[in-house]
Amino acid sequence: MIRSATQADRASVWRILEPVIREGETYALDSDMGEEDALTYWMKSPDACFVAEDDGQVVGTYYLRPNQGGGGSHICNCGYMVSPEARGRGTARAMCEHSLAQAREFGFRAMQFNFVVASNAGAIGLWQRLGFEVVGRIPDAFEHPRLGMIDALVMHRTL
Repeated sequence: MIRSATQADRASVWRILEPVIREGETYALDSDMGEEDALTYWMKSPDACFVAEDDGQVVGTYYLRPNQGGGGSHICNCGYMVSPEARGRGTARAMCEHSLAQAREFGFRAMQFNFVVASNAGAIGLWQRLGFEVVGRIPDAFEHPRLGMIDALVMHRTL
């Protein structure tokens, strides 16, 4: 089940965000980012934040917000994270499918991922299977903690 996040979900969302942030392999976020800053970034209003539950436990989260303001506000941006124990069970796919429907409901006309780390093959493959195309490549955009400098991709899908 995927539902809107509430303030009561903050601890569960942090349990998902923290290992991904500390790992530093897929998001361009400071690996030392604290809990309050991370939750403010992920759950800030008026953006929409959602959680995925399995047997009453929060196992994933995503945000949905305009990619830009003004003339670019018809394109949305999302970020997705899944708890380590729930990876490989379809949670990211379910959240992305939910976000596509939610984005249409909110009136967005396209979805764009601005910075997909090129080594994140699982996410790239999933996004492509869900209709996203690579529309740009940023050379040496991400300093991966194990792989060094690697590219980031811009991915886009019309809704």
